[in-house]
Amino acid sequence: MEKAKKGSYKHVKKHSPLAVGAHQNGMPLMEIPPIIQNGYPYPYQYRYHQSCPALLPLPLSLPLPPPLLVYVPPAAPLFHDNNHLKWRTNGQNCLRKQRPVQNQVLGPGPTETRFNALPLHQELELPQNQTNIQNRISHLDLSGKVVVATRPDSGGTEGPAIPLLANHFLVQFDPSERIFHYDVNITPRPSKETARMIKHKLVEENRDLLSGVMPVFDGRKNLYSPIEFQRDKLEFHISLPIPTNGGKLMETQKKRLFRVNIRLVSKLTGENLNKYLKEKDGSIPLPQDYLHALDIVLREGPSESCISVGRSLYTCSMGGQRDIGGGVVGMRGFFQSLRPTQQGLSLNLDFSVAAFHESIGIIPYLQKKCSFLTDDFLKKQRALTEEERKQVQSALKNVKIFVCHRDTHQRFRVYSLTEGATKDLKFWDRSGKEYKLVDYFRDQYNYEIEFKNLPCLQISRSKPCYLPMELCTICEGQKFLGKLSDEQTAKILKMNCQRPDERKDIINNVVKGAFGPASGSYSNQFSLQISKEMTQLVGRVLQPPKLKFGDTGHVRDMTPSRHDRQWNFLHSHVAEGSTIRRWAVISFGGTSAQHACIPTFIHQLSNRCEHLGILLSKNTMVNPLFENIQLLNNITGLETKLRKINEAANGNLQLLVCVMERRHKGYADLKRIAETSIGVVTQCCLYQNLTKLTSQFLANLALKINAKLGGCNMVLYNSLPHQIPRIFFDNQPAIFMGADVTHPHPLDDVSPSIVAVVGSMNWPASNRYISRMRSQTHRQEIIENLDLMVYELLDEFLLENKKLPSKIIFFRDGVSETQFQKVLKEELQAIRVACKRFEGYQPLVTFIVVQKRHHTRLFHGDQNVPPGTVVDTVITHPREFDFYLCSHSGTKGTSRPTHYHVLWDENRFRSDEMQKLVHCLCYTFVRCTKPVSLVPPAYYAHLAAYRGRLYLERSDSGACGKQMLYRSGPLQTAPLPQLQDTVKKLMFYC
Repeated sequence: MEKAKKGSYKHVKKHSPLAVGAHQNGMPLMEIPPIIQNGYPYPYQYRYHQSCPALLPLPLSLPLPPPLLVYVPPAAPLFHDNNHLKWRTNGQNCLRKQRPVQNQVLGPGPTETRFNALPLHQELELPQNQTNIQNRISHLDLSGKVVVATRPDSGGTEGPAIPLLANHFLVQFDPSERIFHYDVNITPRPSKETARMIKHKLVEENRDLLSGVMPVFDGRKNLYSPIEFQRDKLEFHISLPIPTNGGKLMETQKKRLFRVNIRLVSKLTGENLNKYLKEKDGSIPLPQDYLHALDIVLREGPSESCISVGRSLYTCSMGGQRDIGGGVVGMRGFFQSLRPTQQGLSLNLDFSVAAFHESIGIIPYLQKKCSFLTDDFLKKQRALTEEERKQVQSALKNVKIFVCHRDTHQRFRVYSLTEGATKDLKFWDRSGKEYKLVDYFRDQYNYEIEFKNLPCLQISRSKPCYLPMELCTICEGQKFLGKLSDEQTAKILKMNCQRPDERKDIINNVVKGAFGPASGSYSNQFSLQISKEMTQLVGRVLQPPKLKFGDTGHVRDMTPSRHDRQWNFLHSHVAEGSTIRRWAVISFGGTSAQHACIPTFIHQLSNRCEHLGILLSKNTMVNPLFENIQLLNNITGLETKLRKINEAANGNLQLLVCVMERRHKGYADLKRIAETSIGVVTQCCLYQNLTKLTSQFLANLALKINAKLGGCNMVLYNSLPHQIPRIFFDNQPAIFMGADVTHPHPLDDVSPSIVAVVGSMNWPASNRYISRMRSQTHRQEIIENLDLMVYELLDEFLLENKKLPSKIIFFRDGVSETQFQKVLKEELQAIRVACKRFEGYQPLVTFIVVQKRHHTRLFHGDQNVPPGTVVDTVITHPREFDFYLCSHSGTKGTSRPTHYHVLWDENRFRSDEMQKLVHCLCYTFVRCTKPVSLVPPAYYAHLAAYRGRLYLERSDSGACGKQMLYRSGPLQTAPLPQLQDTVKKLMFYC
């Protein structure tokens, strides 16, 4: 008998502990035929938990028990005892040591994890999913990369057609045209602005060596040319009038020498991009390097006359600057990005507005930022208190400035303020002589410093380097990275709020204008032709679903037929009304006249709830309490007050209505204390709405209260199993999950990111969602504890429905296209790990990314598109499963459709089915009587993540204490406080 050669399939099959018929811990293991890679077999291996005999290797076409798709790393799984759940790590190496395999499919190594699964109660059922191995591995390529789901058909057909324009402009390129990519190394390393100056001078002085062309440059490391340079390696020395920061004070202007090394990296062609756009088999990946080169080409012209911020460019030529207060101005500009679409390579161009620091002197700038810094304050020559100094330092940190007491092109960055006042500062020159700062400026520049009691700017991170504030000016073109106030945000939004006809004209003018993507000669050098006309396409308008209300109302069902798809509860009851017998009212601030409105408010709110089928007791548990608004600044006092109110209701208070004089930062403490310490749901409102009580305001308040206390406002008349019968079944429940991650604002270098995951608990209505929130690593986009949160939601679903869902429809918000692969690979695996903790449980998973922050706009003539407009052709991905849906009615500005991108689909949705599902869900959002723009699972996840962010904000902590420019060590992630059981299963966050 022939002996098996070491390393062969027969040898691995015979000697591996995962060989056919092998068992571990009493669990049989299954093996399917290997993929031969580099002459060595690498078997797909799955752990199978149900009792079954050992299987011989079978062809993939034969039916096999459903395998688990993903590789499970040696994480700490759960096991069960009679008392409680514990974590235990128990991993081992299951394969013999073999030669390394380059293209591993299921994970980063042959390590598996073994565990004891949680047993289920006999009354609880598991879904029976009949899928074969071919279906489960169809989205994996040989390199182990997860392949994004492809479009299942040629697009949807439901709904009447509607002609549309999209702000996409076709870009034609020559696939045979070569682009030469050069690496640029500049020493010493300059800023991006200085690097562009160096490139400009280099091209002017060395046209012969650069073959007489105008290369394009990204301002960092990459330079692209349509013609190959004379040599593959070039070195230049460029001198610019940018002085060094020598010594303790600013020296006179000098020229600085930069060494520039240019090296040929690659020669790119558009052949692969051309194939990617035309071929539908998915065998050719998107050539990101070539696409990036074309993007740089189209940005080079606008970058010479505009301020570049990310993918957007801003210029005063589009209407100048507008003061929005606080030393901040709004500036108009445009966004542009190249995208592969079904029509070919497309340039997405949109109108954009951003906030910038106002370019004025430091002193007037601070007077706009800091209310205490008045003219009278400056005249008194009083020194800043420590708190005032922190406020000024927070306003100026990381801002670029230039000096006005001498001629220079130099720009400086503010790192901090000096501890002492200007009059007390001293320094030593290079000879060792001591100077007082005020004397130096008097002798050297004949300037008498006026504000001697103010601190100086510290413009060096490591050594003393001082500049008096009054001699400095804010540099132009700096994007404001701080948090805008409500008033500033409203003004920015108003600038960006353009009617469809106005926005369309602005975009067309940019494309044809002197500072647009076709400006200059760069696009012609690289053989690019940009269409001057928007893309014409045909969309469809999905019809609204029929809605069902309560059985006790006069109107029990309706189909929203208004042009904006709104409805009302004028003659209707909610589908399920909650019962609220124990509630109270507390007032924060307000005048005596406003206080007198409270009894009327209580009476009318109770009556409006009764008309809607909600039982709200006409009497509160305690008389309304009237507190000073300053109580919201006192965390201890606030918690004591809330506890006393709850104790008056025997510790079972259901609802606390909080009426406020104005918006207050103590709102965050109020929510945190009520939900994590007391365990009561709160509903806040402002006195300005109580003085003129309208039926609409009372109805909206009642609907929110009903949803928060476990009620249901409306449901789909035809449930999802009746609307999408091929996918959903009454006896096989599905769960809809949403996930979102929120990050702190850009200047906050300390606070953790907050993640929230929500899941629907009632099938088939699927309109009641509970949440799980966690804090995680600062600015980490991948959800770190997703497996645990999904497991908790599935466990709650199991308790609620007595069976686990057979399908998981997962909506992931806030993911950019560059993160698709990473998010899908890691988070899909986390979902599988969560499911694996239930014995034998393998639901079908569909993973959808929801994108709201994109720049595609649709135009129907000069109007907004009607609600329900869907587009899945021409401007969508050439082969992947995505579509744009504008489910809402745009009332202000231009409607922004939501982009849905299906990354993984084991449920095999068709285009019409997926679009109908999302569209119908948008009519079930509990806070509105109209369809919303974002699918509710993602919307609720966003709201829950925002609530988690509030839990970390305390009114008694200084704002500047959170803002750091540099960290000295690793961050410690502060955990979120735990929710009380009385609110944990409610939609308290909505």
